Amino acid sequence: MSADFSRRHFAKLAGLAALGAATGVGAAESETPASAGRGAPFPKDFLWGTATSSYQIEGAVNEDGRGKSIWDVFSHTPGKIEDGSTGDRANEHYHRYREDVALIKALGVRAYRFSIAWPRVFPDGTGQPNPKGLDFYNRLVDELLASGIEPYATLYHWDLPQALQDRVGGWQSSDTSKAFADYAAYVAARLTDRVKNVFTVNEVGRFVNFGYGWGIDAPGLKLPAVQLNQARHHVALAHGLAVQAIRASGRAGTRVGAAENIAACVPAIATAENIRAAEIATRELNAGFLGVVLEGRYTDGFLAYAGADAPKFTAEELKIIGAPTDFVGLNIYAPQFYVTASDRAPGFHVLPFPTSFPHMNSEWLRVGPEVIYWAPRLAAKIWNIETIYISENGTSSEDRIAADGQVYDLDRIMFLRNYLTQMQRAVAEGVPIRGYFLWSLMDNFEWIFGYGKRFGLYRVDFETQARVAKLSAAFYRDVVARNAIGV
Repeated sequence: MSADFSRRHFAKLAGLAALGAATGVGAAESETPASAGRGAPFPKDFLWGTATSSYQIEGAVNEDGRGKSIWDVFSHTPGKIEDGSTGDRANEHYHRYREDVALIKALGVRAYRFSIAWPRVFPDGTGQPNPKGLDFYNRLVDELLASGIEPYATLYHWDLPQALQDRVGGWQSSDTSKAFADYAAYVAARLTDRVKNVFTVNEVGRFVNFGYGWGIDAPGLKLPAVQLNQARHHVALAHGLAVQAIRASGRAGTRVGAAENIAACVPAIATAENIRAAEIATRELNAGFLGVVLEGRYTDGFLAYAGADAPKFTAEELKIIGAPTDFVGLNIYAPQFYVTASDRAPGFHVLPFPTSFPHMNSEWLRVGPEVIYWAPRLAAKIWNIETIYISENGTSSEDRIAADGQVYDLDRIMFLRNYLTQMQRAVAEGVPIRGYFLWSLMDNFEWIFGYGKRFGLYRVDFETQARVAKLSAAFYRDVVARNAIGV
């Protein structure tokens, strides 16, 4: 496994499986000038936040009745993690959560997106719940609220109970979809008196393709296309069943949606025909999850291209999958496709990236600030979305400690300033972005890269567990305080 393997390279592989036929996406308008709204503040109620996930920060993997997850097993498999590390200890957030909530509060943000570890709540995936597991999240939520921070919970950020993987093949079986719904109902009944916003699943495009298609992520399988497409369908079904379960078991008014690393398409030149091509590409390259969730159907192009490898499904399943949601979370880091119009089906041409294209400390993270303008704009138009959250955005940096003990991560500040300027442009033009969750609060276990890639606003010494604010933390604090990007 090479560290050069793009974290979101799946889009070039799995996404292209949707290149079937052109679709009837509406005609595009011309681009608004880039200067629109520059320097203007965000709306008064714009939600600024930050984000983490359970396996990446919690540690305490064998405490208080937690069961094993597929990442526990995978990270202990020799050769799977670049630096040979595991999430066994991570940031010790399970015991240091009060300290970490104080770090969130110091940023001045009003929201925090965290994930709940399914195997803490149901050690075997199903059956008897573990009360001590949910107790931790009760304590965390209460601490957040006491600090004036709104909790946004994610039910699934990749740490599937290993027991479900062993028993039914994990997402290869609709039994896992049903188990997820039961888990969602249990959590909703006990947390939504205080947690008003719930994300069902996070980055289906990553964990299905990398975990079940190419053996790069947990559980490390390499399934043929037909089984991979079926697994993705089971995740979509799990999302739909969880939406139903949260509506049935949660408090009235609980808001629910999914967070997806959208296959982000950008018109190479913003002419009307290229913008329309980017719309077509966005719909087709996201047909396997985001599209079916928001439309209640797979596109004709996706099904035609998949052919005999298309997932099997029923009309009733599509109805469940397409259950209305309250918001859409988009995880946006880098442009995945620059496109131009094409006279031939499917109506767009994907351009190759030049080797000189700039990237951040992570090679997959190409610098394209315009992606955080185009991806939400196109998604909102295609699927008529009324509320979008940028549920993840951020970058790794070298984060070298200077002689004075500080971290002057100017590259991260550059990245954020440019991306947030483009996001402000989108908001000023009426794109319904209601909030932004910076990834990440602090350095953590970065999956297959271990602790070698640092995405945090706070630097973590993983030996001492000391947290130190980087310069980017001061930058973000200033943005939040102004509710605007400094010019």
